[in-house]
Amino acid sequence: MGIIELMITSFGVSMDAFATSICKGLTLKKSSFKSCLIVGIYFGLFQAVMPLIGYLLASTLGDAFIKIDHWVAFVLLTVLGINMLIDVFSNKSDEDNCELTFKAMLPLAIATSIDALAVGITFAFLKVNIILSISLIGIITFIMSFMGVKIGNKFGNKFEKKAQILGGVILISIGIKILLTHLGIL
Repeated sequence: MGIIELMITSFGVSMDAFATSICKGLTLKKSSFKSCLIVGIYFGLFQAVMPLIGYLLASTLGDAFIKIDHWVAFVLLTVLGINMLIDVFSNKSDEDNCELTFKAMLPLAIATSIDALAVGITFAFLKVNIILSISLIGIITFIMSFMGVKIGNKFGNKFEKKAQILGGVILISIGIKILLTHLGIL
């Protein structure tokens, strides 16, 4: 796999994190450099570490994890999306929705990086340079997520609750897409 293919793969792997960072940006009153940095680091780091874990697991587990990874991502993203929709219609304060704490970011980072784990397993079978691969994935995901928060925040400030509804629907849709793709329906 050459550098061009690795870059294309990196962009593809970063798309779930990009969409989710847009959703995160929708919930923020103001997207500061720090908030963009936090989201970018979480998603970039998890998107880089998961292929490495997949690469290392490939020699021992092989296809075993691939049988359940899509279910894990589907459940996490669907639950997060439903919670986002519930928050829109509840009397929770907006500050509850815009947390960038470990507890708030960890499930998002894990859910969006499950596919990257499977990519790492594939990298092992293709004997890809794993250091170059995870570096590109991490950097590209960081940049895309950083920008996603800014984009989501601009959109969210204009449309408020409608934007949060859209964000919840997007998270649920990503989960469904992951599930249907892995089941061979898409």
